Amino acid sequence: MSARPEGLAAYVAVTAAYWAFMLTDGALRMLVLLHFHTLGFSPVQLAYLFVLYEIAGMITNLGAGWIAARFGLTMTLYAGLGLQVLALLALAQLDPAWTIGVSVAYVMAVQGASGVAKDLAKMSSKSAVKLLAPRHDGGLFRWVAALTGSKNAVKGVGFLLGAVLLGALGFTAATLAMAGVLAAILLAVAVAMPTGLPKGRKGAKFSEVFSKSANVNWLSVARVFLFGARDVWFVVGIPVYFYAVLSDGSEAGNRAAFFMVGSFMALWIILYGAVQAAAPRFLRARTRPEADLIGAARGWAVLLLLVPAALTVAIVAADGPQAWLTVTLIAGLLAFGGIFAVNSALHSYLILTFTEDERVTMDVGFYYMANAGGRLVGTVLSGLTYQVGGLGLTLGAATVMVAASALAAGRLRAQPG
Repeated sequence: MSARPEGLAAYVAVTAAYWAFMLTDGALRMLVLLHFHTLGFSPVQLAYLFVLYEIAGMITNLGAGWIAARFGLTMTLYAGLGLQVLALLALAQLDPAWTIGVSVAYVMAVQGASGVAKDLAKMSSKSAVKLLAPRHDGGLFRWVAALTGSKNAVKGVGFLLGAVLLGALGFTAATLAMAGVLAAILLAVAVAMPTGLPKGRKGAKFSEVFSKSANVNWLSVARVFLFGARDVWFVVGIPVYFYAVLSDGSEAGNRAAFFMVGSFMALWIILYGAVQAAAPRFLRARTRPEADLIGAARGWAVLLLLVPAALTVAIVAADGPQAWLTVTLIAGLLAFGGIFAVNSALHSYLILTFTEDERVTMDVGFYYMANAGGRLVGTVLSGLTYQVGGLGLTLGAATVMVAASALAAGRLRAQPG
């Protein structure tokens, strides 16, 4: 039995809206990071620019599940897209004449609004999959992997787009262009959205957002450390390190470095998305029972642990930037991306398996609050560890966090029936 036509149409519309959002989200991150790095911001100051983005994500996810349960998934999806348009328009008003303190405060506030927007859109899209996907032959895993994997590939294109737009148009024109395109897509999705998503229920209580399921809670803990382990090097450390290695200080050299850093970040995200989308096939999710997939979550976390540990050793052995180290970092981080993608895909499937239809937005919101918490910790540590101990300390912190994620995944248990 295949998915109902109206369910498939709603899934396609939700996916299109999520793609549009994540394209601008990836581009905006690279615009902000590279633009303010060229203005002389330190790694810690760069990390501060994204702190409110992650804090806002934590708060939003805690409440967004209840809002969607109360008012409906389409409302939270449209709210996320609309708020991102406003955030882009606000960022275009940034004045170069402002002091660093004022600029940091302003961008933090705008990034906070963008963080609210992202998690409204994410929670709506992921919850919709639970309600729309077919319930047989691994349909849920396939649909959530396709949504998440394609989203990450689109976000990777956004990283490259942001770097290219910064070099070609400049900061202000690039943000205005993205705001215009996203506004047009929001209008098109709102007009074309079919029926099929729940409208909300008046009796939903805010206290329901806190899960009583041990599996949901342990999976959320594993998610905190998994995404902290990624963002601790991804947000500040690697982009700033590669920019320093690749740029010669000239205007042309800076533009070339923008493009190369943006290309690597884009490639990483696109690889991550492609592997994530393919995860159900090579994990044989169609035929494997839930207990096997829970065990796979533990095993893949342990495998991921080996990559940052090996890269940390390589950095210590190199004792400074060298050509072979750059090649090793690129290869190792791409390997990290592939293994990380499998871990992330398993988590995204398991949270939808562990929850029930009537509280799916609550559990998904709680789970993505944990996700945002991990990103917040990773973001802060990315700037701090890089400034204090360089890339070696940054990747060492990633190693510790992956180990903690593996321990939490080890507490997951198969559900009766």
